[in-house]
Amino acid sequence: MADDNIIEIEDLHFAYGDNRVLRGVTLAVPRGKVVAILGVSGAGKSTLLKLIGGQIKPQHGTVRVAGRLVNDLDLDGIYELRREMGMMFQAGGLFSDLSVFDNIAFPMRELTDLPEDLIHRLVLMKLHAVGLRGASSLMPNELSGGMARRVALARSIALDPTLIMYDEPFAGLDPISLNVIAHLIRSLNDALDVTSIVVSYDVMESLMVADYAYFIHDGVLVAEGTSQQMLASADAFVSQFVNARPDGPVAFHHPAEPLRETLRIA
Repeated sequence: MADDNIIEIEDLHFAYGDNRVLRGVTLAVPRGKVVAILGVSGAGKSTLLKLIGGQIKPQHGTVRVAGRLVNDLDLDGIYELRREMGMMFQAGGLFSDLSVFDNIAFPMRELTDLPEDLIHRLVLMKLHAVGLRGASSLMPNELSGGMARRVALARSIALDPTLIMYDEPFAGLDPISLNVIAHLIRSLNDALDVTSIVVSYDVMESLMVADYAYFIHDGVLVAEGTSQQMLASADAFVSQFVNARPDGPVAFHHPAEPLRETLRIA
């Protein structure tokens, strides 16, 4: 594994039954960068995160994280590896019965022996980094969607991970909240000297913060490059996706017989 890559994936295959989600994906994630993995819904992006985190195992191919072959790790090895990862879940994943403060403190209390006074200081520092130190006593049901995402982001950096993964961080957000989250992903990555993976179908927002992007479609890698290269790409798939065009390699209609035949129109 190259020293400058924190993740290396080679010829990765995975299927849910007969549904072949990934069909030979090979990619690398450099240390210290923000890398976007883009594609339509159902392209296998979230599955890729599960394979990186060891939640599922590939049917073929390899996943290496920080030099360790995730495929071969036992349960203790998986848990140890996850200690170096932060995860911002697609739906936030906050504990509904815990306050904002206790949501951030939870991984510190569960996975460290830090004294409570130090945990208190660290939680407030993490919340301050996402602009929500004043909301520490609120409950999740008192938060707006954008605030909940920021709390989830603060929790993902609670243990100072080396790798942070974001699963659809922009989904369902208003333009202001979306811009705030995008700015936080970029600024926290650089300030904390971590590596970030952004999985999303929101192309423009992702390219705004990413150093490098991969496009996945039908289980294979169809394009890759810097954000500037993707925005200027003449590739039919990338152009359709970046410009949100209904016509192109990604079909709007699911395969079916002609409508005239279905309706028996002469």
